[in-house]
Amino acid sequence: MTKRHFAVVDPATGEPFAEAPDQHPDELDAIVERSRRAWLGWRADPGARTAALLAAAAAVEAAEAELAPLLTREQGKPLAESRAEVARTAARLRYFAELAPGPAPQPVEDGRPVRSELRWRPLGPVAAIVPWNFPLQLASSKLAPALAAGNTVVLKPSPFTPLATLRLASALAEALPPDVFTVVTGREPLGARMAAHPGFRHVTFTGSIPTGRAVAAGAAASLARVTLELGGNDAAVLLDDVEVPAVAERLFWAAFRNCGQVCMAVKRVYVPDRLHGEVVDALAGLAKAVEVGPGLDPASRLGPVNNAPQLARVEEVTARALADGARAAAGGHRLDRPGYFFAPTVLTEVPPDSPVVAREQFGPVLPVLPYRDLEQALAAANGTGYGLGGSVWGSDPDRAQAVAERLECGTAWVNHHAELSLAQPFAGVKESGLGVAGGPWGLLGNLQPFVLHRPERP
Repeated sequence: MTKRHFAVVDPATGEPFAEAPDQHPDELDAIVERSRRAWLGWRADPGARTAALLAAAAAVEAAEAELAPLLTREQGKPLAESRAEVARTAARLRYFAELAPGPAPQPVEDGRPVRSELRWRPLGPVAAIVPWNFPLQLASSKLAPALAAGNTVVLKPSPFTPLATLRLASALAEALPPDVFTVVTGREPLGARMAAHPGFRHVTFTGSIPTGRAVAAGAAASLARVTLELGGNDAAVLLDDVEVPAVAERLFWAAFRNCGQVCMAVKRVYVPDRLHGEVVDALAGLAKAVEVGPGLDPASRLGPVNNAPQLARVEEVTARALADGARAAAGGHRLDRPGYFFAPTVLTEVPPDSPVVAREQFGPVLPVLPYRDLEQALAAANGTGYGLGGSVWGSDPDRAQAVAERLECGTAWVNHHAELSLAQPFAGVKESGLGVAGGPWGLLGNLQPFVLHRPERP
């Protein structure tokens, strides 16, 4: 079969700078079979898994000087953020290495003269499909718990960001046995073929809600386990006692980090009427002052949107909001330079049913909406099909916590947003996800319970 390749574009220039293998879906059968064979040995020695994952973490750290610039080149984020992503990738491998081999056997008492014991078994080969916003971090969030549990992994990165993931695979090959972790790169229908492949016993996907539905439908044919981390439209609710100067910068970066391309970024802000103008002015001032440029430029704080289709999406929802009567307090337009740059945008007077409010914009655009009373704000915050995260901001943490407990989402924060530890569970509700990632719960999601019964007496 002739080897094919596709171009990888630098979003800071809009021009191709490298190529990646465009693997044919028919190649997948042999890859999955090699993964299955590797699993037979990998699952058998928990101590060896721990040692290998610790070595893998060290290998990632050793490759940081190559990984971080490559990640910035293909994804667009500032180099400092790429370095942080590489560090987080290594930290997650180390965290799950220390959790392996998983829960110890546990006796189950039910009052009968039978000895019952709960054990946990690995599932088998795992298919992992990740998007382009955090290629390495999201790869590690799937491969680290799966490998620690004793599974093998075949991972497909987005065709917009394949290169750093391929380099990650070469680094991990120094520490892991052959075929325990494999990266496949290519365009559709490769991802669809992975989701439906009968050789996978777990399919884990991060991406949009429509694609998540398609992944679940594909995996249903073989009844494989499915974990989905899907879109978010996180609301930040500011209370009437909030000190705007004290929170403005934190709120700004909760919305605009990685150019707003974060599933759990703040994507809507609800503000009491009397504070609305002050909040808009504070956020707009930060948006106008922030340095936007290529991620490899040390002066840049925000990079480009990752790809041309996403830039078109950001332009579309912004133009629609402006046409419907919204006003851009900052930005509102594409920057006049090469690459996929969009001015950091703060919108006010936005109709609440505008797509920039009702749907996930996934870009550097933030609508700020006034409210008359708190019940109105909570109804608006909860009134979508999304349920990934949310936050409440105010001077009284106890009061803010009481309000945050009413948000319909998987994670809520008080006076900050989108901060997660490796040890906590991460899951969405409603259409934002299925299954749990992170911490011991993420490990259990890659294990199958097995109960062994035997009589107490012959």
